[in-house]
Amino acid sequence: MHHSEPIYDIAVIGAGINGAGIARDAAGRGLQVLLCERDDLAGHTSSASSKLIHGGLRYLEHYEFALVRKALIEREVVLASAPHLCWPLRFVMPHAPGLRPAWLIRAGLLLYDHLALGTRQSLPRSRALDLTRHPAGQALAAGYRHGFEYSDAWVDDARLVVSCVLDAHQRGATVLTRTALMRAHREAQAWALELQHADGTTRSARARVLINAAGPWAAQLLHDALGRNDTPALRLVRGSHLVFARLFRHEHAYTLQHGDGRVVFALPFEQDFTLVGTTDVEQTGDPADARCSDAEAQYLCTALNRYLATPVYPRDAVHRFAGVRPLLDDGDARASAVTRDYRLDLDTAGAPLLSVLGGKLTTFRRLAEEAMDRITAATGHGRAAWTARAVLPGGDLGAAGYDAFAAELQARWPWLGSVLAHRLARAYGTRVERIVGSARCRKDLGADLGAGLHEAELDYLRREEWAAQADDVLWRRSKLGLRLDARQRDGVAAWLQRQRAAATR
Repeated sequence: MHHSEPIYDIAVIGAGINGAGIARDAAGRGLQVLLCERDDLAGHTSSASSKLIHGGLRYLEHYEFALVRKALIEREVVLASAPHLCWPLRFVMPHAPGLRPAWLIRAGLLLYDHLALGTRQSLPRSRALDLTRHPAGQALAAGYRHGFEYSDAWVDDARLVVSCVLDAHQRGATVLTRTALMRAHREAQAWALELQHADGTTRSARARVLINAAGPWAAQLLHDALGRNDTPALRLVRGSHLVFARLFRHEHAYTLQHGDGRVVFALPFEQDFTLVGTTDVEQTGDPADARCSDAEAQYLCTALNRYLATPVYPRDAVHRFAGVRPLLDDGDARASAVTRDYRLDLDTAGAPLLSVLGGKLTTFRRLAEEAMDRITAATGHGRAAWTARAVLPGGDLGAAGYDAFAAELQARWPWLGSVLAHRLARAYGTRVERIVGSARCRKDLGADLGAGLHEAELDYLRREEWAAQADDVLWRRSKLGLRLDARQRDGVAAWLQRQRAAATR
């Protein structure tokens, strides 16, 4: 291999939340970064989560106090760094006779509150509820009179990934989507990489450090691209979700205890929907093929129907999706009990190789910081950690916060209408300027391809957010796939195809 191709300080393979976070952190430390993703940004696990930034209340039962404390600290960091994408949510847990006793739940919530003390801006504490008088009680079956309420946070998972990648790119990172690492071999001072784009063309690159952030494919990448047989033990656990037309009118979420000791969440979703999840089922076969099975759909409905006044059935779901969590195999037989913590395996026998194993959405920034601290210590290159107080692109909403920002946006562009203005404010924050720009009426945004998705927004997503296919737009950059019919979805695909064709002419 001739050495005229670029040499990067770091090549990150995989642009889920961990790879995106690491690329962002590294670029901000002044390093030359290559971020390489075989599919779309957040194409798999990181767009198929329960969308929660949370301490993990149920991990307390497994005595994972350090993980919960770490996650609660990060909950505040994410809330502050992306106030348009992440916001506080109150969870209601009805007390179910025959399951965890009330005193145990109360003790767990007090501990949860206590572990959150001293984090940057504490959310409201937990409290006991009289469900006969609380709005969340109205959707529940008659027997549920008592419960508890506590705080966590909601996040748009896929847009959080995109924001990290935007930040990395603005700081000089090279981003290649739909580009797979075919082979990598170690030279004395660097890794030689052979990359293949979706159209079959190849390119080579070199990097002083290689970071394997391939998520569920981390072990496979080590085996297939690097030819290693000492691959780490990962448990691939599928989490499935159902989306229903809105099941309750209030803005609270529910934490519902299931008879098997797990909990299922029912969450307000995209204004008009309710998101229900999740499951813990061993995934066999390619994680890319993960689907919510009929058995899982039934499991989620059974959990819901234990509590809801009006039962729901799998056939009522308007959408279902599944993601695969790559968990550290700690030898626990129950998938739900496997640790959600992460491990960073650093191999410095030659040019460094770091494999990211495990982890959860909430702790992505901390994981990235630890990864880069270890790399900078090993190589002597790169500045100090910086992300703990940094704001993500679009998140600079000002001291008054999201509501004031959204109101100002509506006042400035009243012709957007409240529904579109709110969606754009939530998705893009201050970057909404790049879409609306100098437009003076909706017509200036180009044709509406359905549900307020205008050509101006599509053009922005294609130009600045690496969206290439309809699913990138409809299920990851937005969740408008819930609102568009088949004909409209085909229209989005055709529009993107025309743009691609025009670009190659």
